[in-house]
Amino acid sequence: MFDCFYVMLLFVLLVGAFGAEEDTALCEILGSPEFPLLSKEGDITIGGVFSIHSQISRPPLTFTDAPEPLKCSRINFREFRFAQTMIFAIHEINNSSSLLPNISIGYKIFDGCGSNLPSTRAVMGLINGPERTLEKTCSSHLSVHAIVGASESSSTIAMLQISGIFQIPVVSHFATCACLSNKKEYPSFFRTIPSDYHQSRALAKLVKHFGWTWVGAVRSDNDYGNNGMATFITAASQEGVCIEYSEAISRTDPSEQVARVVRVIQSGSARVLVAFLAQGEMDILLEEALKQNLTGLQWVGSESWITARHLATKGYSRILTGSLGFTIRKSNITGLREFLLQVNPSQDPYNNMLREFWEATFGCSFQSSPHGQTQCSGTERLQDIKNPFTDVSELRISNNVYKAVYAVANAMHNVLKCGQSDEVVNHPCIWKDALESKQVVKHLRDVNFTLQSGERVYFDENGDPTATYELVNWQRNQAGDVVFVAVGRYDASLPNGKQFTMNGINTTWAAESLERPQSVCSESCLPGFRQAVIKGKPICCFSCIACAAGEISNFSNSAECSRCPLEYWSDEDHSQCVPKVIEFLSYGETMGALLTGFSLFGASLTLVVSCVFFWFRHTPLVKASNSELSFLLLFSLTLCFLCSLTFIGRPSEWSCMLRHTAFGITFALCMSCILAKTIAVVIAFKAKRPANTVPQCSAPLQRTSVLSCTLLQVLVCMLWLTLAPPFPYQNTAHATERIILECDLGSPIGFWAVLGYIGLLAVLCFILAFLARKLPDNFNEAKFITFSMLIFCAVWVTFIPAYVSSPGKFTVAVEIFAILASSFGLLFCIFAPKCYILLLKPEKNTKKHMMGRNQLISP
Repeated sequence: MFDCFYVMLLFVLLVGAFGAEEDTALCEILGSPEFPLLSKEGDITIGGVFSIHSQISRPPLTFTDAPEPLKCSRINFREFRFAQTMIFAIHEINNSSSLLPNISIGYKIFDGCGSNLPSTRAVMGLINGPERTLEKTCSSHLSVHAIVGASESSSTIAMLQISGIFQIPVVSHFATCACLSNKKEYPSFFRTIPSDYHQSRALAKLVKHFGWTWVGAVRSDNDYGNNGMATFITAASQEGVCIEYSEAISRTDPSEQVARVVRVIQSGSARVLVAFLAQGEMDILLEEALKQNLTGLQWVGSESWITARHLATKGYSRILTGSLGFTIRKSNITGLREFLLQVNPSQDPYNNMLREFWEATFGCSFQSSPHGQTQCSGTERLQDIKNPFTDVSELRISNNVYKAVYAVANAMHNVLKCGQSDEVVNHPCIWKDALESKQVVKHLRDVNFTLQSGERVYFDENGDPTATYELVNWQRNQAGDVVFVAVGRYDASLPNGKQFTMNGINTTWAAESLERPQSVCSESCLPGFRQAVIKGKPICCFSCIACAAGEISNFSNSAECSRCPLEYWSDEDHSQCVPKVIEFLSYGETMGALLTGFSLFGASLTLVVSCVFFWFRHTPLVKASNSELSFLLLFSLTLCFLCSLTFIGRPSEWSCMLRHTAFGITFALCMSCILAKTIAVVIAFKAKRPANTVPQCSAPLQRTSVLSCTLLQVLVCMLWLTLAPPFPYQNTAHATERIILECDLGSPIGFWAVLGYIGLLAVLCFILAFLARKLPDNFNEAKFITFSMLIFCAVWVTFIPAYVSSPGKFTVAVEIFAILASSFGLLFCIFAPKCYILLLKPEKNTKKHMMGRNQLISP
């Protein structure tokens, strides 16, 4: 209802600003404008609007009777100090010989009550004055040249809707809404406090700095709170901070609405509450919080209340101790405390405001009271009082008022061209009867001066000062009192990333805890895990999923896992990439050691057999076994056992080429010898010529066959090594978690050609030996060759699928096993029966026994 009235008021005002008839209508609607609470005449008049009272009674509108005037109550000592600071600054300027030397400044200070309607009445009183003419028309001359105020953004906007029409400059000390930086809409507005655009972004960086990614939010339901919170939520989302809830309250809300908001805060899981509240809303919220015993929250406050001393001295301190928030830097105003302590009703005995202040301060009354209340004498001492009015330890907003008055005075100084004559030094001001307010606005844009404290004052293109804040923390001193300790700073003029800094001072947290509270929707994901968004919840609510094999996250709360480079793999914790394990068959591992042992044992056993054969070289059995081929076969078997060693150890270029060629040539030599022995046996028993001529014929043939068969394999190996030799290769495809160091065949055709040629020789040996299987029992060496070839072929036929399917180093192990198994098979099947006769049955090692009944001789 009041908003409708306010809209009607503005409409009539816009129409009535251009004629006297409309002035009459405006005055009828508004009623008689209020008188200033504090005033003084001067050549120049500066208006002031402060929320000196914090409560307002709104009478009902019946639309049949004239509404009762608004009544403001509950004096705000802090705001009254702001008003007295304005008077003090004007008093200083009037006594200055360098600033407006021959001009006196007067003032008119009105009470805005922290509400739009009283502020509207106040600005009307400032513009026209309270007097009425006989014709009941408002005065046509502006009574003020500039206005300092108001203390709230919404009240300031309401004032600007009226003062802006007349281009009266308004310099606010406490209106922080970012919307007021719009010069197109508010061209005559300036302020000495930074815009909430910077404060909101600073608060977002603050909660992110402490790791609070899950916060609650409550705001004033007005321009200040709504605009500030909107900027904060936007900045917070950019910082990765989520808002669990965002509630709004107004000082005019019913108690049920405030109680509901407190219940929402209490039931929320966020342990950090960002309160973007004006003092009025903060008061009613804390009253309800006390009723519901709302404790354990970390409060993050906006500038409007974070240094409000009355909140720290009441019972609210147990709720708010540990609070953090940004505020402008405090300053020292020389002489202000002494000036404040001189305030007394005797300065103006008829001023009701001074009398009310005195009564509220000392709890007395100037009128006799039937209730036994102490009567004020006027001689009470303010020096004995400790309240927000007398406390000048935190001069932050008061300093803004001080700067605002000096900014107006400097602009006036330039408008009146004081001390700017080329002929006379310190030339007096050139007074103008019709001082245009738009000239003051123009020169306010260009003010640039330095206060006695050394602080520089100027405005940017939006009428805003430089955004520099202190981060204050509510801590208790040794006496148990709450003090505001600066623990950091924020400078919006610095590059991003350097704007917010902590100064190293210990911080007190909620409930005076020494440990920083945690406020997250989900616990942090440790390194090795990644965040996975939970469907239907904000991004700050997530589950932690372990990184897949080969992927890592090396910091907490990683959004995704990164894959390790090709030659690296994730460690057990998936927190860092480590070089992959290089796998090859080494001598140091169990399998490699066993295969090496078997290889050396086989070579040693072959040498032992060779020694036995050499020792018995003149005996019939050795002669009958073709000693020359036997020794050559034993030599080739020794090489077969030893060539398996080239497959063990780290592959290199020479070992890769040696292992396959040595294997191919030694086995080709071995098979050639066996083939020659088999052919000799067959020829010896099938020949129709005299027996004594067979050895002489077969010896050159045997040597030729062994040499030719072996040279053919050598030729194949040379072509292989020339065209596409084997080479060491890091196999990363077969096993992702390790690197298999192996020998690439170079040319698979070469490998299978070598292996196929050995197989061909083995098949020929097997066929010939099988044909000679029915030779006389006393000299049936072909039978043993048949058995050895069966074992040899079985091993290598089995080797092919095992070789193809075995992974990594087991491929090499399978090949070594095939070499050793086939070598041991040949050694035992061919030479074990002969060694048995030579060593254990020497009676059978005779020519007669060897000849048998068929009178056969050795081949």
